[in-house]
Amino acid sequence: MKTAMMSAAMLLFASCMASAESGLASYYRGIGKSGEMTCAHRKRPFGSMVTVSYRGKSIRCRVNDRGPFVRGRIIDVSTTAARALGILQLGVAHVEIE
Repeated sequence: MKTAMMSAAMLLFASCMASAESGLASYYRGIGKSGEMTCAHRKRPFGSMVTVSYRGKSIRCRVNDRGPFVRGRIIDVSTTAARALGILQLGVAHVEIE
């Protein structure tokens, strides 16, 4: 019983870690409603929610577009999301997403 519980816990932990990414993010004028926090991701399903974190700030945004198409970037966030994260003036920042 203990072994089964440990295996299940390790599998859950591994699946959570597998969905986390870190890398460069940029922003764009999103395709959502005005003020909505949206993002573009290459592989995440449309409509799914991702948490984007930068220097202690975290936001939740909805995937509604494909991209980014610039090599080395993992996500593009809407202008509203970039403002909330504090990366609007930077243009590009290293973030973590899950």
